[in-house]
Amino acid sequence: MEPVDQPQEIVQQQEIDDLVGDFQRRGVSRRAFIQRAVALGLSLSAASTLLAACGGGSSSGNSKTVDLLAVWGGEEQASFKASVAPFTQRTGIKVNITATRDVDAQLTILLRGNNPPDIAILPNPGKMQQLASQHKLFALDSMVDMNQIHSQYAQAWIDLGSYNGTLYAIFYKAANKGTVWYNPSQFQSGGYSTPATWQDMVNLSNTIAGKGKYPWSMGVESGAASGWPATDWIAEIYLNQSGPDMYDKWVAHKIPWTDASIKSAFQMFGTIAGGKHYINGAPQSILATNFEPASYGPFKTPPDSYMYYLGDFTEGFITKQFTTLKPGTDFNFFPFPTINTQFQGAVTGGADVVVAMKNTDAVHQLVKYLATAEAQTIWVKRGGFTSVNKSVDLASYPDPIAKASAQMLTAASTFRFGAGDLMPSQVQAAFWKGVLAFIQDQTQLDSVLSTIESTAQSAYH
Repeated sequence: MEPVDQPQEIVQQQEIDDLVGDFQRRGVSRRAFIQRAVALGLSLSAASTLLAACGGGSSSGNSKTVDLLAVWGGEEQASFKASVAPFTQRTGIKVNITATRDVDAQLTILLRGNNPPDIAILPNPGKMQQLASQHKLFALDSMVDMNQIHSQYAQAWIDLGSYNGTLYAIFYKAANKGTVWYNPSQFQSGGYSTPATWQDMVNLSNTIAGKGKYPWSMGVESGAASGWPATDWIAEIYLNQSGPDMYDKWVAHKIPWTDASIKSAFQMFGTIAGGKHYINGAPQSILATNFEPASYGPFKTPPDSYMYYLGDFTEGFITKQFTTLKPGTDFNFFPFPTINTQFQGAVTGGADVVVAMKNTDAVHQLVKYLATAEAQTIWVKRGGFTSVNKSVDLASYPDPIAKASAQMLTAASTFRFGAGDLMPSQVQAAFWKGVLAFIQDQTQLDSVLSTIESTAQSAYH
């Protein structure tokens, strides 16, 4: 009997899905794909259409260009171009970069037109999970040396880059959000030690406040995204207090926002945001001050404050504002203090992830190259880049602060992305709005959490 162009009448949908999944996960050749599709009852034209729909139609062994979609512009793009220059020199493969501040929206448009980029650099693994589940990505385990990946990347990073046990993403450029910034010179003159535990940090805050000085600076203003610096606080507290399993349940809405563990994390943050004589002009100053100038307090002469919490990108704010400060002497960070010894060393953060959306030889070669210490070291030396590849020499970092942050990430016992970045956008926005209301009036916490929970219930179901 001649196959017909109506596979749904002949083949179970599950068999088609399995075929597509095998092709995308295991790098099955185009020829093998067509043969298996025809064997399942599809006509040659239907099999070819299905192949093109899942990205196989664009596969070419002779391609000498890779189109890459990323958020990087300006100095970041210049550093990326420097990183891939040796690759182009060796292989003759040119990398064309399209930069956009909204990778998600741009990808949606390209996918609707069945014209995805060869490689995309995604801002978090949540989007990777979504695209992998939709069969929009190609597995990387046939493109890279998995033995090398396992030796150079901690299992936590491999797990984060996987969907259903298959590797789909390489973590390329990371941010450490377990950093509390301070001025070592001022700590020394005050006789203060960097705190190792949360209680140590509260005790130190009370000591500084008791001398009539302000221990903390804080600012959460960020335009339409106002509130996100406070949500970073809460995510870091939650991971260190309740651990990765509960954190994952929170992010996936397997527990309600009214859960006691979430309430506790808000309250711990509230002890800093609302501490007696902790922050000058609080709570109004916290709401009105942008997060970048808020970081300047500990480094002014004389200091306005003594501690400031935000991710390792804060180093760029400090060095831009105070060009003569010496890293390690005039500014430094201490790791976010231990709350629960069971989860000591747990860190939240962010990272850009490399995913393959087409299955060409050029894509294979570039993905393999980007995963190497060689490729990442070039950007590391230029500054503004933290690698989680354990083979990147820590001596390559341009200063001791950047080196220490990278060391902290590669050694982290547990790593999780900032919670808000993994949640549906409407829940993230409700989280931002909720922390603003909480900072304004901490007695409204139950109402704040109930409001976010209402948004979450509609967003996740």
